[in-house]
Amino acid sequence: MHTILGINGAVGAHLADILIQKNIPVRGVSRRPFLGPWEHVSADILDAEAVNRAVEGSEVVYLLVGLPYLIKVWERDWPVAMKNTIDACLAHEAKLVFLDNVYALGLVDGPMLEETPHHPISRKGIVRARIADMMLDAMENQGLVGAIGRSADFYGPNTDKSVLNSTVFDRFDAGKSAFVMGRADKVHTYSFTLDLAPALAILGTDERANGQIWNLPTDQTPWTGKDWVEAGAKAFGVKPKFQETPTFMLRILGLFSPLFRELIEMNYQYTHPYVLNSDKFERVFGLKPTPVQDGLDQTVAWYRSKKLGA
Repeated sequence: MHTILGINGAVGAHLADILIQKNIPVRGVSRRPFLGPWEHVSADILDAEAVNRAVEGSEVVYLLVGLPYLIKVWERDWPVAMKNTIDACLAHEAKLVFLDNVYALGLVDGPMLEETPHHPISRKGIVRARIADMMLDAMENQGLVGAIGRSADFYGPNTDKSVLNSTVFDRFDAGKSAFVMGRADKVHTYSFTLDLAPALAILGTDERANGQIWNLPTDQTPWTGKDWVEAGAKAFGVKPKFQETPTFMLRILGLFSPLFRELIEMNYQYTHPYVLNSDKFERVFGLKPTPVQDGLDQTVAWYRSKKLGA
């Protein structure tokens, strides 16, 4: 049994489909019912007993939970969620695969690698460093079997928690001009959500992944914010109108939008080059990322299909 904590997120259902195709039984866990071709268990990640019951009988557990994008919630709840998950996996001798991001690394001069040290420069980054260190310590000192998969900022079909989707694709789809976070002339790589699920399935089923951090497959084509806007506008058939969001602009927008308010401290990721290097994963496991143009085309096709479905 492979158990997905956060089955209802951007990656969970796709991961479940891949595992089921491998004839692996799947248990999906979320607070509210989220039905599909898997066993579903309702549980709150902050309830230790509920997490323990949800993990019981699992060979592998995937921690894909997404908490509200609010720093006060992250500081309060993420350490609890990680401790509950680690404790349950240790109690039931289950392997843990954690979908992480790069906030803990802070501002990096050059490509972000697996060995890049934690140096958070934001409150959200401090939280992410803390919970990643909790898992690394459990693997080193408590006998936890596991692997951490790091994703860059992501985008893709049916992805409502993506900054790129929210600030560019959603707006073009609605006939509005886009926002480019930070500076439009800076390179920013994005992980395609449909690449994350097969990569996580590999981390869960391949013993070579154990005890390590892995940057998940991410196309390193050096598209800038402006490149993403121009390619997106062409695909949507609209003019590439956009506005940059320097920090002072985010402060103004944050008066009206919780998302922009929470992004103020993260704007450094968009005012400097941001490149996630996934060469290690690609070399060891042979899984290549979807090229950016293909990922963009699939994302825009999803937006079009959603309108036709409406």
